[in-house]
Amino acid sequence: MKEQLAATGRDAAVVEDAALIRMMGFPVLEALPSRSVPYEQVDPFILVHEARIRAADTKGVDTKHPHRGFDNLWYVLEGSASTGHSTGPGGTIERARLPEGSLLALRTGRGAWHAEGIGADELEEGQTDAEFRSVLFWVNLARKDKQAEPSAQVLQPEQIPVTQEGDATVRVLVGEGSPVRLGTPALILDVQFPEGGAVTTHVPPEFQGFAYVLEGEAEFGTNRRRARPPQLVLLGRGDEFRVTDAAPGTRYLLMAGKPYGEAPVFNGPYVD
Repeated sequence: MKEQLAATGRDAAVVEDAALIRMMGFPVLEALPSRSVPYEQVDPFILVHEARIRAADTKGVDTKHPHRGFDNLWYVLEGSASTGHSTGPGGTIERARLPEGSLLALRTGRGAWHAEGIGADELEEGQTDAEFRSVLFWVNLARKDKQAEPSAQVLQPEQIPVTQEGDATVRVLVGEGSPVRLGTPALILDVQFPEGGAVTTHVPPEFQGFAYVLEGEAEFGTNRRRARPPQLVLLGRGDEFRVTDAAPGTRYLLMAGKPYGEAPVFNGPYVD
């Protein structure tokens, strides 16, 4: 009979505020790249941006731009967004309408256009006051997969698995039950505490990653470090991550994955 090993809780190794930057003229919270945590400690995650954008502010703005070499995931937290990407037949633009709670997973592979006409559908319908809040994150691809055929997958809210873990409601964007597959084993969860409380999440010991706080506040890790929006909490080593004393309404994204151990070449929208 094999001896069962006790679970090892992960510390909150770093708690850091997201930086306020501008992208395409819009104010954006940038949690990754971090100012203090090197890529090697968050591999395979490259970038995390959070933004609120009004449809009226996109009028006359050319939001279309190219990407290459990674998986680009766009998760709508509030409101509704429309966009286009060049994953149609022959590289044509196909559009997607992303309601609250939906996820766009774009594999940029050898190269794809992204974010064509953000908000164009809303403007055409006269919804100039429409606003959406979203989180965009880039997940690296192994060098052997960087020439993959570009593809797009849209998960509507009802297609994202929902579980109850401890006191938390957990939406599984990537992980068990989700149809989205990244280039490496990974876990991306939207964790919400309607009434506050605590939750313990199993995170495989070979994974590394972080939590990004969206709402409320809680104590993260076995060392119970307090964090609130818009802070990134780096996971220490172990095989489970505990969040305790969460205030009612607390919400965070947990992102963890198996690192590639490769050194990407960063060149703006291209990651080779």
